[in-house]
Amino acid sequence: MSRIGKKPVELPSGVSASVSGQTVEVKGPKGSQIFNATDDVTIAVEDNAVTVTPRGNSKRARQQWGMSRTIVANMVHGVSNTFKKELEIQGVGYRAQVQGSTLKLNLGYSHDVNFDIPQGITVTTPKPTEIVVEGHDAQVVGQVAANIRDWRRPEPYKGKGIRYKGEYIFAKEGKKK
Repeated sequence: MSRIGKKPVELPSGVSASVSGQTVEVKGPKGSQIFNATDDVTIAVEDNAVTVTPRGNSKRARQQWGMSRTIVANMVHGVSNTFKKELEIQGVGYRAQVQGSTLKLNLGYSHDVNFDIPQGITVTTPKPTEIVVEGHDAQVVGQVAANIRDWRRPEPYKGKGIRYKGEYIFAKEGKKK
């Protein structure tokens, strides 16, 4: 039994959801999102809440039950608020700045890295060593933050690189003579 799937997704004021077949559309003040559920679950809107139930007792139906409910909950949260990932840059001379729809990164390479910001995502740099990624789609925000982090992952000896805010990097001991 899915503990997550049992809970209905409450719709806050200003957010509406509609279901047609296996397609769920959620509209709110920040925009709208669409999700196509698999045939293993049934989605219904009743009493200002979205409920997800499995269409059988197979393993796949139970897996899709909790996942589909979480995706719908993320959509409801995204159209009423925004998702946010914060990154911090550590290293001498490493910095970032936003120029139009491009994030310019100085990461110790012989050239600057120009990262194109996708549509629907807002990237800001409050300090030259901080990057804030915001948007209404949780999956896209996480993927953009991971793509930025991949340009210079934190290394375990000095800790230089791009890391998520609050991320702990296990420091290794260097060579001994």
